[in-house]
Amino acid sequence: MRKLSLALCATAALGFSAAQAESLSIATGGTGGTYYPLGGGLAELITNNIDGYDAVAEVTGASVENMGLVHREDSDLAIALADTVYQAYNGGDRFNGNKLDVVALASLYPNAVQIVTLADSDINSLADLRGKRVSVGAPGSGTEVNANAILEGNGISYDDFTALRLNFNETADAIRDGDIDAGFWSVGPPTSSILSLATTRDIKLLSLSEEEVANALELEPVFAPYTLRAGLYEGMDEPVQSVGIPNVLTVNTAMSDDLAYQITKLLFEEVEYLRDIHPAANDTTVDFALTSTPIPLHPGAIRYYEEIGADIPARLRQ
Repeated sequence: MRKLSLALCATAALGFSAAQAESLSIATGGTGGTYYPLGGGLAELITNNIDGYDAVAEVTGASVENMGLVHREDSDLAIALADTVYQAYNGGDRFNGNKLDVVALASLYPNAVQIVTLADSDINSLADLRGKRVSVGAPGSGTEVNANAILEGNGISYDDFTALRLNFNETADAIRDGDIDAGFWSVGPPTSSILSLATTRDIKLLSLSEEEVANALELEPVFAPYTLRAGLYEGMDEPVQSVGIPNVLTVNTAMSDDLAYQITKLLFEEVEYLRDIHPAANDTTVDFALTSTPIPLHPGAIRYYEEIGADIPARLRQ
């Protein structure tokens, strides 16, 4: 410590000023999902490519919590599910009618709702969850929001089963150990916690019927039908029908236009770096961003899209 103090004094005496990078916080989710590795990759890109900034990915309870963090400026960027982002911007019931200060830079990739149980379980449909022990996701997460929408849309409530609020890794561990019967994930497939579970236990994913998908879409308009491909996880021999939801990269309106521009530009120009980290980023394209983002874009992001000649829908301009 004494050596450091002397060095700092010497620097000051010589008239030099040490430039200090501004720290940016990226709110993600649990370590077993997709938000955390993608957020970590984006943090590395920012730190290595945008002068004057260091960034770090933070573990959080995911979507709902992340909207509050960005609104309060406790986090500078956050990834969240489109339905949660839409409610935050518009003051939906999930936020007690309060409109949060949040805008978008881009949509990154679609989540898929994945309902997992053991292969030898007697759970073969959504209705079979009644009377079981089921993880519906971490408290305040987009997974719980999506699970509740699918269940409610199909006439099932938490009163019909024992609901536990576990994060992705906790859900996988509890299924493996027999502590619960099934669990929900809303995350970009494939996800590490299910991949790990599938290497230690034989699993199956529940497929939603066309009617169940339609019921879910009626309740949540940002849902879209989504098919999980065969072979996604070990032992998954058939495709599984579910629903998908875009994941949105959001910021507070207080972020400077220049920084929002630089981050958006960096995201798309260096997207291969993110794709090497997680295959979910294969869907990170300008086209996906401009067709799937549910709330207006930050002016700095609009500057980038205009610069590359993209067609920006009127609904994405404030």
